[in-house]
This record gives sequence, structure tokens and C-alpha cells, in this order.
Amino acid sequence: MIHKTTIIHPKAKLAKNVSVGPHTIIGEHVSIDENTKIGANCLIDGCTTIGKDCEIFTGAVIGSITQDKKYKGGRALLKIGDRNKIREYATINLSTDSKDRTLIGNDNLIMAYAHIAHNCKVGNNVTLVNASTLAGYVVVEDNAVVGGLAAIHQFVRIGRLVIVGGCSKVVQDIIPYSMADGHPAKIYGINSVGLDRADIKPAIKLRIKKAFKILFSMKLNTKSAVAKIKQEIPECKEIFYLIKFINSSKRGIARARY
Repeated sequence: MIHKTTIIHPKAKLAKNVSVGPHTIIGEHVSIDENTKIGANCLIDGCTTIGKDCEIFTGAVIGSITQDKKYKGGRALLKIGDRNKIREYATINLSTDSKDRTLIGNDNLIMAYAHIAHNCKVGNNVTLVNASTLAGYVVVEDNAVVGGLAAIHQFVRIGRLVIVGGCSKVVQDIIPYSMADGHPAKIYGINSVGLDRADIKPAIKLRIKKAFKILFSMKLNTKSAVAKIKQEIPECKEIFYLIKFINSSKRGIARARY
């Protein structure tokens, strides 16, 4: 289960059935839960916790020191949940300080060469396609897909059930349930396929579609559009969440392509 060429610090904590490939290095403050498989030539360091049943492939670097210039040394944190697949040469950084942590949920697919910077929050069932990049403090919510080579600006949020096209430059928040693409990224409508896969009922899809029309097709400012959505669309958890996301945006929301 543990290759003879692996270097594991005596204080690292590995639960039962953890397997580690050749030439991998595991640092002092690392904790890895049951049945996780780690490939060859990986580096896992820092105050890093990894959950159960994860698969980490060749050359991944997990728990490396943040690239944030504000980092002054000391304890920094990374927590990774269960059943994540982290593919070849992906990189995941620690937080900038101990007051926060880089956090990755469960059941995510982080493809080859993807980068997750300091203090990011990645939800559950997220797909980061090859060479996609999350700058510091980015939030990616559940069931989102970030396309290959896409770059997400620091402090931007990618909403639930969003799909971001490959090679996009994302500089503002992408509202839940949408498709986004471009340089800079714009909204192209609702993510109909993603909503279907999430078993969102047709009646709710129609409400979301109407909310998008109010937001992007009526030449209203965001505050007025939100007020009109509240007035005209029957409330449900999806509409409630959409409004909450918009109202809590600090960078502003990306606008529609047309």
C-alpha cells in the first residue's frame, strides 16, 4: 500500500487502506482518511486534511504555501472532503493565514493542471476542467462546471449549477443556473442541461427563465430588476437563492451577452 520510495513524515496521519505511490512526499501536518489513493511523484504538505475515498493522481501538489504576497509565514490551512478526484499535476494552495482555510467539498473532479489558489471555497460535485484557474478567495458553488483554461478573478463567485465556457475570463459574479462565456465572460442564458440533470422541475425552470428575462432583457438596473422579480415571480427556493446571491454580490454580476 505504501511504496518503499515514498517519504512520509513520522507525524503525518494516514488512516487504514491509504495507498501511496512511488516518490511521493507527505509532510508533517498532513492527515489522510481511509481508502484514499495517492499516485506517484505527488507532494502533500502543510496543515492539510484529506477525506475518505479520494484519488490523487501523478504529480499533484497539494497544500503548498500560498502565492499571496501578504503571507508572512505561520500556520495556514487546507481541508479537502471525501470522494474527490484530483488529476495529474493539479495544484491546491493553503490559505494565507490561520483565520481562514482553503476548502474543497465532496465528489469534485479537479482535472489535470487545474489550480486552486489560497482561501478558495469549492462546493460539492464541481468540475474544474483541465488548466482552469481559480485566483484567491474565489467561491465555486455546488454542481458548477468551469471550462478548460478559464481564469476566475479573485473574490469572484461562480453560482450553483453554472457552466463557464473554456478560455473565459471571469471578472464578475456569475449568477446561479446560468451559462457564461467570453472575454470578459457574459451570460448566455439559463443552463438548461444542468437544471435537467439536477431534476429541477419544468415549472421552476420557467420561473428561472422569467427571472433572467427581467434581469437582462428589460433594461432595468439590478436593484429594480430584483424588486420586479420579487413582485412578479412566485417565490420558491431557487428564486429565493438567486435573489440572495445577487444581493450579496460585492464585485457585481456579469451582464448578458445581448
